[in-house]
Amino acid sequence: MPPDPVASGLVSWRSFDRGDREACLALFDSNVPDFFHEGERPEFEAFLDDLPGPYLVLLRDGAIVACGGYALHDRATAADLCWGIVRRDLHGRGFGRELTEGRIARAVADPRVTEIALKTSQHTVGFYERLGFVTLSVEIDGYGPGLDRCEMRRAVAAG
Repeated sequence: MPPDPVASGLVSWRSFDRGDREACLALFDSNVPDFFHEGERPEFEAFLDDLPGPYLVLLRDGAIVACGGYALHDRATAADLCWGIVRRDLHGRGFGRELTEGRIARAVADPRVTEIALKTSQHTVGFYERLGFVTLSVEIDGYGPGLDRCEMRRAVAAG
């Protein structure tokens, strides 16, 4: 079995640029209908066109395999993780953890941040719970039929 690309350091990060738009949309499409509802695509497209904060891409061998960002609003103490997506055929290989932990590390560099917030579906709640998030609310079919909207938070350790 080849080494885990995340553990072996064969991945790199960089900031999203406009030329990454189609690759990120392809990541989204690879996760429909299990993790995203196709009706969310226009919202994601609009998000990519007007980013509210840093948005990053994770590359393996030069190809974008994951993307995600975060936003911190004026006078807010919670950083919101935004549109974290891993190419569907690469789920379970550490890219999601790398993506999430990388975004958290960047967000908590801001001393105002005391918690990390996100909204996800019921299909990834367990993943985020293993990273210390707790579910605050669930809206059944909140993203569309069969995809519940789960609001989660994680406190940031002081210091």
